[in-house]
Amino acid sequence: MTFIPFPEYRPDVNDYQGQHSQVVSGVLPQGDGYGPLKSLVPYSQGLPAACRGQFYARKSDGTIVVFAATATDLFQLNNTTLAWTPVSKGNVPYAALPSTDNWQFAQFGNIVVAVQANTVPQAFDISASTNFADLGGAPPAARYVTVVGQFLVLSGLTSNPTRVHWSDLAGITTWTPGTGFANTYEAPDGGIVRGVGGGEFGMIVQESAARRMTYVPGAKPAFQIERIGEEVGLLAPYSLCHAGARLFFYSSQGFQMFAGGLLTPIGKERVDRTFAADLDTGNLRLLIGAQDPAATRVFFAYKSVAGSTGLFDKALAYDYVLDRWAPIAVAGEHIASMTKPGVTLDALDAVSPSIDALTFSLDDVSSAVLSSLSAVDASHRLGFFSGPTQEAILETPEQGEAGRRAFVRGLTPRTDAATVLGSVRYRDNARAALTASAEMPANVQGCCPLRVETALARARIRIPAGTAWTYAMGVEPDFKTTGKR
Repeated sequence: MTFIPFPEYRPDVNDYQGQHSQVVSGVLPQGDGYGPLKSLVPYSQGLPAACRGQFYARKSDGTIVVFAATATDLFQLNNTTLAWTPVSKGNVPYAALPSTDNWQFAQFGNIVVAVQANTVPQAFDISASTNFADLGGAPPAARYVTVVGQFLVLSGLTSNPTRVHWSDLAGITTWTPGTGFANTYEAPDGGIVRGVGGGEFGMIVQESAARRMTYVPGAKPAFQIERIGEEVGLLAPYSLCHAGARLFFYSSQGFQMFAGGLLTPIGKERVDRTFAADLDTGNLRLLIGAQDPAATRVFFAYKSVAGSTGLFDKALAYDYVLDRWAPIAVAGEHIASMTKPGVTLDALDAVSPSIDALTFSLDDVSSAVLSSLSAVDASHRLGFFSGPTQEAILETPEQGEAGRRAFVRGLTPRTDAATVLGSVRYRDNARAALTASAEMPANVQGCCPLRVETALARARIRIPAGTAWTYAMGVEPDFKTTGKR
């Protein structure tokens, strides 16, 4: 028997050549194969309307403050009741978000700044505030906000969409250009600015260009700005996300990674074409990038053409160390890195009268200092991927010998899953439609018995939702050659 590993997810190859298969759904890349994706478990109570942004900030004492937004209001999570407290300026709704936009947040010291196109930047002091208020210094209304070094940077300005505006050095209430180190940059070409990636350096991403912002100590203007990409623009503003020193985003040229001063296409001839065909381009605000802080992965949630209104229904996970992709079935309103706020035992009665009725594990609360991937579900509840495993479906490349047929007697999955079902998809030539055999559970020897004669076959295993498992590497087929075609 020959071991056949599960290959990297490469739907571009599968869809356009028809000769190969890939990981199908419900798994995450691992060094020796794939591991399970856990289901989303609600943590908070529901927001009053659909989530249009979420964020967490850390206080100097290490405690967590969680914020979320709807189209017209900002909310803070009550760490005791897990309900959402309105914290909009003056407790009055804001002008509604454009249908194409989300709120965006950034933390600078004790100040959390929230922006959207129809109001001036809002500020909340996590050590003292009870409501958001206008950020001082008269900054312009902006769609996007980030921190680059010791500067707060605004982009997507409603007054001038080709301009980027930054605050004074460590002075986010000083915005007048020329005062201190506050200043602006107006891109001479490349179209409107669709976002700025932050960190120790910045990256301005426009419709069809990318530029690097490098801080020059003591200089005015404070940043040296140089073009690093031609015709590589940001197609989906909310796909821009950080993972350590790396930036990721979805461009008109597919998925891109910016690291070490270079732009690298990471989806070329792998996922880009299939993703572009599946993406609902009329709902790009639901194409959201998020880092999984517990692993070397980024997630790109998106609404497919067949998805429900107002929700993303799929995601792609990319492991930037393993350089591998995997597809995920997950639905929600927003996705982001998040840390659970602490809940004391004395406060549990305010959450639920019964420990058995809690919607989350107390083990999860004990590890609240660690960030993890979160999402807001269709019922507007913040949740974490800490529940039972999702259903996993994996498939090998197509196998066959030129001019010969084979009788497949079974396959042995290489996995520690407690329950696994095996089948094959087969056909007589590469132009024929695939036929699926019946699924068979693994017997006491670990083999899934089958009886299929064919010229070309793909081994497929399915691990049901809720099954305990940690890895799936591939299969060992049991077959014999039966003759020529």
